[in-house]
Amino acid sequence: MLKPARLLLALTAMVAAPAFAQNVATVNGKPIPAARVDAMVKQVVAQGGQQDSPQLREMIKKDLIGREVLIQEADKQGFAAKPEVKAALENARQTIIINAMLQDYVKKHPVTDAEIKAAYDEHKASRGEKEYHARHILVGTEKEAQDIIAKLKAGGKFEELAKVSKDSSANNGGDLDWASPGNYVKPFSDAMVALKDGQYTDKPVQSQFGWHVIKLDGTRPVKLPALEEVKGQVAEALTQRKVAAYRDELFKKAKIQ
Repeated sequence: MLKPARLLLALTAMVAAPAFAQNVATVNGKPIPAARVDAMVKQVVAQGGQQDSPQLREMIKKDLIGREVLIQEADKQGFAAKPEVKAALENARQTIIINAMLQDYVKKHPVTDAEIKAAYDEHKASRGEKEYHARHILVGTEKEAQDIIAKLKAGGKFEELAKVSKDSSANNGGDLDWASPGNYVKPFSDAMVALKDGQYTDKPVQSQFGWHVIKLDGTRPVKLPALEEVKGQVAEALTQRKVAAYRDELFKKAKIQ
């Protein structure tokens, strides 16, 4: 039978053990809860970087200990009271809370398979059946464009003449690579699709950017990845669109002076 003193010691140990098990370490008397390690492990695993393991937990434990040592010293030196630190902390606080709210909104308003398919079909329709490989020369006046067309008719090379173009494609012979007509402004796309492979416009084409001389290098059928291949990307884009709409809705309701 235990003596009173030993019984008290045993009971104290039984009570203290669970509390000790809840902490992974103490730094200058301040405990680091095991729950913090669990939360960090969960975050790292969720990000897809690593799997839960004793090695990962030990690494996180050491990191938390290191942070605690540094934060205690920073507190001693009064950094938490500095205005710039307070401002940074407030920005971080707002970011964390806003992100939590938006994540909750997304969880409650998930993108559906029907929405994903509708967006995919819309994009597919906007691409049309053909892609066009075009070049162009962009100049400021109709006269300049007419002069370029005259030089082309006289045997000038499009790629050489494109060096005077005001567009960034000038350094690449005016090459615009493969694209669907919907990628361009309407006057440009209308003129481009009317050309046959190898032809260039015999009249300048005007847009809000200036005057164009367009050459069509070739056409090909549009090849789009299957819905299942891009489903994740489409879902992400739709999610961002929903979040933006929610944010805009809140802006409209807010009284901003």
